[in-house]
Amino acid sequence: MMAEQFQTAGKRAHGPALPFVVRAARMDDVRAIYALLQFFAGRNLLLGRSLSSLYDHLRDFKVAVAADNDRQVLGVCSLHICWENLAEIRSLAVAESFQQGGVGRALVLACLDEARNFGISRVFTLTYQPEFFKKINFRPIDKNELPHKVWSDCINCPMFPDCNEESLIWEAGE
Repeated sequence: MMAEQFQTAGKRAHGPALPFVVRAARMDDVRAIYALLQFFAGRNLLLGRSLSSLYDHLRDFKVAVAADNDRQVLGVCSLHICWENLAEIRSLAVAESFQQGGVGRALVLACLDEARNFGISRVFTLTYQPEFFKKINFRPIDKNELPHKVWSDCINCPMFPDCNEESLIWEAGE
């Protein structure tokens, strides 16, 4: 099944489940993606992205949108290719009222499908939510095992150099 065709129902904090679809991000999603990322960046839960960066890297992003309103962005995730056989899951954010309903999982799985389509068999993440990723077959990895190239965004992080994110990796076939 193609990631863009993935459809399911996510739990809501209040009210019935809302069916959603995961698809490639589009230009008209950028402002909603920006607002969602800024919300969590303001809580030091992820690294914020500028509007310029979002436009520059729009092709990296997947969004989960309400099945009946594809302008209602429920969540976002990015697959950033770092090297020949290495990519990063970054900018995973799900609106608070749609957390715990499978939206984040669907977004990450869509990104992993895309990695497979590119022939990438290793995908890492830096996260404050390691248990979430462990449920999707990511395992801990020492940050020092990752190429130095992956740290280029770290210098822009307010937590640098005292980062306490955990690094995890997914490898095809595990």
